[in-house]
Amino acid sequence: MNVGDLIPDYLGVDVDGKEVMASDFAGVPLVIYFYPKDNTPGCTAEACSLRDYNGELESMRYKVIGISKDSAASHVKFAGKYELPFVLLSDKDTVVNQAFGVWQKKKMAGREYMGTVRTTFVTDAEHRICRVLTKVDTKNAGRQLLDLLESAK
Repeated sequence: MNVGDLIPDYLGVDVDGKEVMASDFAGVPLVIYFYPKDNTPGCTAEACSLRDYNGELESMRYKVIGISKDSAASHVKFAGKYELPFVLLSDKDTVVNQAFGVWQKKKMAGREYMGTVRTTFVTDAEHRICRVLTKVDTKNAGRQLLDLLESAK
């Protein structure tokens, strides 16, 4: 998905097994970040950085949503362990990853596989993409995102 595109309504399944839709957040701008895996160093750093800046993002009316292929049970443990104040959604079948274009071929240690490419999408209140962040600095993701949003004013 690119700047100007309207995001799909279906976003994934929450920790209670309920399907979550973009329309559930009607009139609210969103920060949707895709990450590969709960409890890995980069993903933990990114989530904790976003946690630390969540208050500032909320004061700007943004709702943060994290999406990965992990199960809802994994998300419950991850969110609890790091006191994450935002929604984590499960996309076990990668339908949402694919819709956003972040399910891609990756390479590591000489082998190729399909996986989530770490990407953050920012929408306006109508859920049209206004920013896409592809080079996420995991340790400073929250500050990086705020800088991006403040430069857009």
